[in-house]
Amino acid sequence: MGTLVPLSDASRRPTHFPVTTALIIVVNVVVFIEELLRGDAFVLAWSVVPADIVAGHHWVTILTAMFMHGGWLHIIGNMVFFWAFGPEIEDAMGPVRYLVFYLVGGVVAMLAQVAASPHSTVPNLGASGAIAAVMGAFLVTYPRDRMKSLLVILIFVRITFIPAALLIGVWFLIQLFNAGSVASVQTGGVAYLAHVGGFIFGAVTARFIEDPRRIAER
Repeated sequence: MGTLVPLSDASRRPTHFPVTTALIIVVNVVVFIEELLRGDAFVLAWSVVPADIVAGHHWVTILTAMFMHGGWLHIIGNMVFFWAFGPEIEDAMGPVRYLVFYLVGGVVAMLAQVAASPHSTVPNLGASGAIAAVMGAFLVTYPRDRMKSLLVILIFVRITFIPAALLIGVWFLIQLFNAGSVASVQTGGVAYLAHVGGFIFGAVTARFIEDPRRIAER
């Protein structure tokens, strides 16, 4: 059994501190603390339930759910992936454009899951759809970069360097293979189709949102 966790871009460093990426992580952590303090009622109130969205109720949850997580492993995994890819895309877009891109990507991802399971009453939550949009943007912007990654195989642990195109490409194929299924995360679920929707949005729109001058400077 093996795991590969991206840690950072080994080919380049951001020219500006990724303030938006850092703030989004802080917001996710604060919301998660609120979940721990307030319990299931809070989680259910602010997660996306597809059947409710289709019925025209609780639309605000499409936004709030992307800042919620179902457990420690869920939030830690998401934030590690986000920190690995986010700073470079923020640098390419600028903090304001990047924030808009992230939020819209998360909304598109949630809507993709709602469209796939419109009658589902399973709560959906998590930042992974928005992070998938960031990964899609990274793939089309810096496909040749090498990602510093943590490779874990049973008790064997080492740092390795993987081409971004290979790492993200394999990840996306796994999402496609599992599309339509939902992984249970304590009180809710995270849908693979949301990952696919967010990723496609990011890959298609990134070049239109990025600032060519910022990329040229690098």
